[in-house]
Amino acid sequence: MKIFQSHNELVLEDIKDFNLQHTFECGQCFRWEREEDGSYTGIAYGKVVNLKINRDTLFIKNTNIDDFNNIWRTYFDLDRDYSTIKNRLSKDIILKQAVEFGWGIRILNQEIWECLISFIISSNNTIPRIKKIINNICEKYGQPIWFGGKVYYSFPRPQDLYNKTLKDLAFCRSGYRAKYILDGVQATVEKQVRLNSIKALDTLQARKELMKIKGVGPKVADCVLLFSGQKYDVFPTDVWIKRIIEYFYFDGKASIQDVRKFAHEKYGELAGFAQQYLFYYAREMKIGK
Repeated sequence: MKIFQSHNELVLEDIKDFNLQHTFECGQCFRWEREEDGSYTGIAYGKVVNLKINRDTLFIKNTNIDDFNNIWRTYFDLDRDYSTIKNRLSKDIILKQAVEFGWGIRILNQEIWECLISFIISSNNTIPRIKKIINNICEKYGQPIWFGGKVYYSFPRPQDLYNKTLKDLAFCRSGYRAKYILDGVQATVEKQVRLNSIKALDTLQARKELMKIKGVGPKVADCVLLFSGQKYDVFPTDVWIKRIIEYFYFDGKASIQDVRKFAHEKYGELAGFAQQYLFYYAREMKIGK
C-alpha cells in the first residue's frame, strides 16, 4: 500500500480486498451514506471523510496522514490480510459463494461507545429506522462538523447524555430502547461497565461485562465485540442469522444456541468474518426471509 497526500485528500494505491458498498452496507455500521458519484461519506471518531475507490486506488477526502495513521488505518482494518482469511473460509463451499459475493467486506474497528448505543438501538429494528434514530440523537446532542458545504454531527459523548430522561429522548422515537440507552449512559459514565477494558478482556469476560447493561443480550454484545472489541471469534446470532444457518447447514430447525455452537466449532477464530460474509450474501440474495 502506497500513500500520498494531495492537499486535503489522501491517495492510497494498491488497495486490496476492499469494496465500499460491501463494507458499509453489510449491517455493521449506520453512519455512512452513498453519494450520487458512488463515493461514501461518513462520520467516525468526530471526523467526516469521503471515500471513493477507483480500481485499486482509494481516495480519502478531508483527512491527512496523521489522522490516517491514528484513526483510519485501524478503523478500516487496512493492515489485515483478508486474502488469507477468505482462502481459509472458502474451503467451505457455501462460504466460498458468500465470500465471492461480498469479497470486499472489511470489518470496521468502530468507537466502542457509539457502537454500543447503535446496536442497542438496532434491536428488533430496521436499518432505515436505526439510522434515523441515531441521526436524531446526534443532531440534538452531538457537535456540528462542516464538510462540503453541509453540516454533519458527531456522536454525543456519554456525558452529553448523562442525567437525561425518557422525556428528553422522546424526540428520537427509539421506543422502548430509550430506557436501555439511558442505562448504557449511566453504566458508562459511572464506570459500572468498563468499556475501555473490553479489548483487553477475553471474549467471555467481555461479553459478560457488556451484558451488565439492560437491553444488551448476547447478540448485541457480540456485535459490539466484533465491530469494536476486536473479538473475531464471536458469531452474532439473531432470528435471521439462525434462519440463514438453518437454510445452508441444518436439515430442519435449530436453536440459537445450536447455531452459536455450530459456528464456534466450524469457523473458530474466524467466526465473525464468516458471519459478515454469510449475512451480506443472504440478505442481498433474500435467503432466510
